[in-house]
Amino acid sequence: MRNGEEDSAWARRLRLKVRHTDGDEECYFIKVSVNQEGKEALKGEFESTLAIHNINSNFCPKPIGWGTLKTDSNSHFYICNFYEFTGGMPEPTSFCTKLAQLHLSPRPLSPNGQFGFHCRTYNGNLPQQNTWSDSWELFFADGLRDVLKIRLKRAGRSLKLEALEPALFGKVIPRLLRPLESGGRQIRPSLVHGDLWYGNAGVVSGDVEKSIIYDPSSFWAHNEYELGNWRPRRNKFTSIYFEEYLSHIRPSEPKEDFEDRNILYAVKFNLQAAAIFPDNEEYIQMAMKDIEMLVTKYPQGYQ
Repeated sequence: MRNGEEDSAWARRLRLKVRHTDGDEECYFIKVSVNQEGKEALKGEFESTLAIHNINSNFCPKPIGWGTLKTDSNSHFYICNFYEFTGGMPEPTSFCTKLAQLHLSPRPLSPNGQFGFHCRTYNGNLPQQNTWSDSWELFFADGLRDVLKIRLKRAGRSLKLEALEPALFGKVIPRLLRPLESGGRQIRPSLVHGDLWYGNAGVVSGDVEKSIIYDPSSFWAHNEYELGNWRPRRNKFTSIYFEEYLSHIRPSEPKEDFEDRNILYAVKFNLQAAAIFPDNEEYIQMAMKDIEMLVTKYPQGYQ
């Protein structure tokens, strides 16, 4: 997506320049991955980008297609429009306005009003649990359990983390998420990018007001979930972005729980990072610090 060619640990990224018969040139971005997991990941990226594009075509690249290379049945591709980026952070006001519009869009709606997605999506090389659910609390808890299982398989046991898990699932998650859908309250599923850190948002060269998001791992979620990935300082979305976003979409009720819900959502993003980069202890330490705080604050769970 950025200038030239980039690779990650699980995909090869290329810029393809095409000259049409009329002499005009056009550039496309291609991502190539291997094996069945790579195929699923690229399908998920295509379907996620398409879902975002269907709501706001100016907020993401136009997805063109995905599939398997004819010359290699074990190699798969995803292709979309190519953009040159400035390398800076998006301008907060315009960026957060477009993000809020994505989250607030009444069309298209989530199928059956449920949380989830119609196919598996990937955060890096980490598959997400996207099975449809009527309950945001249950959907979030199932997704977090899945992340913990993968982290355990890749990184091995953490006795300290395991000791915190019963209170996390039995006390903290019910206390912070169940009130969103009880006492006459409800939340409408919003389409989220799913992995919105600064490396997946770009400012288009020549137009500082035009920012786009890419490399999504989307699903229908509580809109505030998106902001959980902004809490870790590594992702460079400062308090200004929070303020701009919340000027369009106020915190869900009970609004006094907003800060701790944001911490809970950040826990999932840090645990995802711990599963993607199992040799980096920083991510799991950050997650456990926040879990310990929440467990201490809510020992009684949901009342």
